Amino acid sequence: MSLLDVTIMSLSEIVGDFGFKNVARLGFGNVQGWMAGIGGYIGVIYYLIRSLRVGNVTYVNGMWDGVSAVLETAAAFFIFGERMKSWVQYMGLLLIIIGMWVMRSGGIPH
Repeated sequence: MSLLDVTIMSLSEIVGDFGFKNVARLGFGNVQGWMAGIGGYIGVIYYLIRSLRVGNVTYVNGMWDGVSAVLETAAAFFIFGERMKSWVQYMGLLLIIIGMWVMRSGGIPH
């Protein structure tokens, strides 16, 4: 499985989520938000299929969730100025990064 495909899938998800966030903020008549949201999720579907051609569901899902959590948190931090409420939440994000490293490396060496 290509980490690049999972990263592009996660970036597509960010476009979709931010588009739908604009629909939530500005109302259901926000056509640009709908287009970005739907377009982003079309990208998610395409790259999910590409990833599943070579990786199993459990691995692809775990890596996607991790990459998406890190990238979307960074995007929300820099674009929307959103912050987590406590250091414990930042520790959780660090554990996600460590978990992705463990999944990618195939496990912790003995």
